[in-house]
Amino acid sequence: MTKKKILILTGGGDCPGLNAVIRGIAKRARKEKEWEVLGSMEAFNGVLNTPQEIIPLTSKRTAGIHVKGGTILKTTNKANPIKYPIEKPDGTVVFEDRSDELVKKLKALKLDAVINIGGDGSQKISKVLFDKGIPVIGVPKTIDNDLSATDVTFGFQTAVQIATDSFDKLVTTAESHHRVMIMEVMGRDAGWIALHTAIAGGAEICLIPEIPYDIRKVLKRIELRYKKGKGFAHVVIAEGAKPKEGSIVARKGDKGSEHVRLGGVAYQLSQQLKDAGCQAEIRETVLGHVQRGGSPVAFDRVLASLFGVKAFELALEKNFGRMVALRNNEITSVTLEDATKQYNFLNRDSYLVKAAKGLGISFGD
Repeated sequence: MTKKKILILTGGGDCPGLNAVIRGIAKRARKEKEWEVLGSMEAFNGVLNTPQEIIPLTSKRTAGIHVKGGTILKTTNKANPIKYPIEKPDGTVVFEDRSDELVKKLKALKLDAVINIGGDGSQKISKVLFDKGIPVIGVPKTIDNDLSATDVTFGFQTAVQIATDSFDKLVTTAESHHRVMIMEVMGRDAGWIALHTAIAGGAEICLIPEIPYDIRKVLKRIELRYKKGKGFAHVVIAEGAKPKEGSIVARKGDKGSEHVRLGGVAYQLSQQLKDAGCQAEIRETVLGHVQRGGSPVAFDRVLASLFGVKAFELALEKNFGRMVALRNNEITSVTLEDATKQYNFLNRDSYLVKAAKGLGISFGD
């Protein structure tokens, strides 16, 4: 009997829980007997490369991987088939549309389903491929929690836990030295990680992209902490945060990347505070990629596993052109169009923000 074939790939940045999704798909598929599970290395590069890098995801290869960080299929954020980077002889990089070539190669593999695990950019690719006739199902992945079609994405809770653990460690050293500690976290254009960390850690100030800050109000909140003599203060700032008068801290991405690189806003804020007259000693900590590494917490393992099972069941039903989602505490699915329609910004009028203000957290507004 000819087996049906399903291809799994992971694209964009890595994220705790990716391996749990891969394992969830593979284990559920093996219950149906007639399915062969394959993996494409480094997102769609495994299909586009010559020779192709496609591996069988056997029970031996996927056993126990749900506890491991990263992805056994590796990943890249420089291989968008719609805007694929091509380096010219003079070293310059141009972007070409290789989607038709990719579709041709995917069809040649005679696949019955393709499961694309990735964030907003990856699901936009899924939508293009589905429109071109590929049986695609998406699985949402991002530590930033910036996909609006699902209540939460796996990897987010792990990132928040790592950031909170780091914040807790900074509290004791800040108190010992009477310092202002600025901790920068990831999140790109959304402040979910920053705000959850600020609430969990008990920060005095939380600066997020959705609420541009006034440096004078930030300084005033810090001075309030030192009003009665020696004190200390903690600031959590998202990498995409920006002042009311100024811009985000960004630099050109690596060669072949279509994205700018964020990071370093903690140092900008530190200098702004000093220029504004802050008398307290300031130290900066940029967490960076530690937030997306290591073993996923239990919540993310469970959510990722459920997403994996649901993704395969959608393939079994031939219900393509959809992305798995968590909505109202139920595992469901949405169309790829709805999945990529709106970015999941943190609503400044949400109860989460109001509650944070109720806890005394300043947003510098």
